[in-house]
Amino acid sequence: MSTPAKLPLPNKKFVKHIIRHYLKYDRENPFIFISALLAFLGVSAGVMVLMIAMGIMNGTQKEFTKRLFVMNYPLTVLPLEENSVNDTLIQTLSQKFPHLKFSPYYTTQVITRNAGAVQGSLLYGVDYNKESQINHIFAKAKGDTESKFRVVVGDALSFEMNAPKGEKVTLYFSEQQAIGFGTMPLQKRFIVDGVFDSGLKAYDKAIMYTSLEAFEKLLKREHGTYDGLHIYTQKPLKEMEAIKNALPPTTVIEGWWQQNGSFFAAMEMEKKALFLVLLLIILVASLNIISSLLMTVMSRRSEIALMRTLGATKVEIRSIFFRLGLIIGTAGIVAGTLLGSLGIWVLKTFDLISMPEDVYGTSKLPVDLTMNDFGLIILGTSIIILLSALYPAKKASQTDPLTVLRNE
Repeated sequence: MSTPAKLPLPNKKFVKHIIRHYLKYDRENPFIFISALLAFLGVSAGVMVLMIAMGIMNGTQKEFTKRLFVMNYPLTVLPLEENSVNDTLIQTLSQKFPHLKFSPYYTTQVITRNAGAVQGSLLYGVDYNKESQINHIFAKAKGDTESKFRVVVGDALSFEMNAPKGEKVTLYFSEQQAIGFGTMPLQKRFIVDGVFDSGLKAYDKAIMYTSLEAFEKLLKREHGTYDGLHIYTQKPLKEMEAIKNALPPTTVIEGWWQQNGSFFAAMEMEKKALFLVLLLIILVASLNIISSLLMTVMSRRSEIALMRTLGATKVEIRSIFFRLGLIIGTAGIVAGTLLGSLGIWVLKTFDLISMPEDVYGTSKLPVDLTMNDFGLIILGTSIIILLSALYPAKKASQTDPLTVLRNE
């Protein structure tokens, strides 16, 4: 039984020589060189824009994550039944997870009033020492006032209320108190013990902190039983399941990413959409690669026919034009990577673009390109370039030398 004949391997020296010849500027056909140059520039610009855009998107996402991570806490335990979160539960968790930090809290909605200004807020009652261990913004802002009726407010709320540190504000609670023959909302004057700045105006305007004793005194909360428990861990995703197993069935645990799931899902979708849209720049540049190679094939038909008659195989002709496309595309990727890296360095080093800090949480444009995003950019660009080089190479290898030489 005869074995099938193997195709001869392409002559590497011959292929390289022809590629170098076709990469040179041709005075008789300058548009071919210009088209190849435009393809190179298009791929370079596409890779550069993709790197910078993805870096900005990822940096913005990380900046928001950092801000929300602080104000929302890594993990939060909530009661499903009354008295489910108490000192006994905290002591049990502390023994099982000694490396974690816990901060129990009370919470209620209040109306803040001062100097004629009125604002609805969310008031947390916390242990100042425990809260300071898991919330560095609170730790930095809190004062040393001895009164149990003290409050730490955000700078946005402090500004609106005209209540700097040391000033007093009136808080109105939903609970009622008896006045004569009727009732009115419970109210109490609190001294502003500190002003914090989380970087997010919405939080600075809506969140306030006071002591546990204030809740127990005013709202008659039972000592040792809380509305929830904040837990600090550096690896909330990994440790959440273990903590959940240690909790009683009358409680539920939530991660900070679950509390802001829709926000981060929207940002992730926007990031993917931006990647696909900007990838179209490279797709357009790949059309220039196709047109450049096809023009080269059409203008070199007689040379291709002559090479075929002198012994060049279809594999060698295909290899020549396929590698031409890869060289143009790869050079564009390398140049785009260098330009993108330079652009990211410039944006990180120099404050060229300023942003409103109360909206974005930072006044400097955040740029952080991850290796995963960079790998996706290179992978997507490489696939487009490979596909764009296949068709012209196939057309070149299908050139019929007899037909061409007869017409010539």
